[in-house]
Amino acid sequence: MDEDSATINDNKGGSLTVTDVRVTYDKTVNAAYVYLTEPQARVTSARTYPCDPVDVDGMINLDFDEQGRLIGIEVLAASSKLPEYLLQSAERLDTEGA
Repeated sequence: MDEDSATINDNKGGSLTVTDVRVTYDKTVNAAYVYLTEPQARVTSARTYPCDPVDVDGMINLDFDEQGRLIGIEVLAASSKLPEYLLQSAERLDTEGA
C-alpha cells in the first residue's frame, strides 16, 4: 500500500482502503462532509445541488467546482446515513472527540 492510503476496519471482519479522502463530522449538529479533492487543495464550490430529501430520506448536498466536477458531499443527519466506522474515523469539528 502506498503512503497516501489508509486502511480502516469495516466492522465486518474486513478492511477498506481510503485514498486521499477527508471526512469531517460535527456530532453536535450531526453533519458530515466528504471532501473529494486533494487534501491540500483549496477548491471552492461553484454550485450546490441539493438531492431530493424525499428520495434520499434526508438532506444531502452535492458540491461542484467551476468545471462541473464533484468536489464534496454534505450529509445532514449523518449518523443515520453514513457508516459508523466512517464517522468514528472522521476529523471531528465539535469539541467532543476533537
